[in-house]
Amino acid sequence: MRAMRPEEIEKIELYLFLETLYQRYGYDFRHYAQASIRRRVYHLAAKNGYARISEMFPRLLYDEDFAQAAIYDFSITVTEMFRDPEFYCSLRKNVVPYLKTYPFIKIWHAGCATGEEVYSLAIVLREEGLYDRATIFATDFNEAILEKAKEGIYAFKDIRQYTTNYQKAGGTCSFADYYHAQYESAIMDQSLKKNITFASHNLVTDGVFGEMHLIFCRNVLIYFDKTLQNRVLGLFSDSLHYSGYLCLGSKETLEFSNVANRFKAVDTPVKIYQKRSV
Repeated sequence: MRAMRPEEIEKIELYLFLETLYQRYGYDFRHYAQASIRRRVYHLAAKNGYARISEMFPRLLYDEDFAQAAIYDFSITVTEMFRDPEFYCSLRKNVVPYLKTYPFIKIWHAGCATGEEVYSLAIVLREEGLYDRATIFATDFNEAILEKAKEGIYAFKDIRQYTTNYQKAGGTCSFADYYHAQYESAIMDQSLKKNITFASHNLVTDGVFGEMHLIFCRNVLIYFDKTLQNRVLGLFSDSLHYSGYLCLGSKETLEFSNVANRFKAVDTPVKIYQKRSV
């Protein structure tokens, strides 16, 4: 019998952990970037007092609350309002004129997390006179996180940074017009939610959202391996209207993907792409 190195055993444990999540609960993290998912699994183990991944297997199989906590931990929630302000400046300049040519527009914000960027987009659409003709589908696979996004309640301590971002992003009003303060929280104005539909959607396993004019998926693909990135980018391509726009995160790209030839770069530094019409 061949002796196995600790890192080989750890790799088996991680594989079995992710396979259990998929087979038992239907959540597929098997093609997430290994370094990221390994870090998250070990964080879960340490938080619950386990020294090894395999020690969590019985609880993962039989304790649904524990499994849901694991799924929540694996969700990507690093976000802020008007994150990367230069992106929103480019959006106003390069994408808004295209959207204005349509009487109705459909937008998919995939991997919306706790919703800060969904409301940022809603504010841009409001200021550009487009909100009333827009339908925004904001999706994430994590139901608990979606509930936070629906609530639109954020820590007031973050508002100063959000206000600075908004101003740098070309905001034309006072950011204070879009929320009201209550205790230690900032509550987004209800009018911003009117045309937003929050819904569960898993990029790993679910299908297309057809005929979108604009798709947002910023800073999500960096957590996926190459196989899953190609799967998701193909999903976005199939979900976009011809000449529609795809917005990725600052560290993401369409280059070297299976769908690279279906798009042209509109603003490479901030990762805005347009689907080719032919």
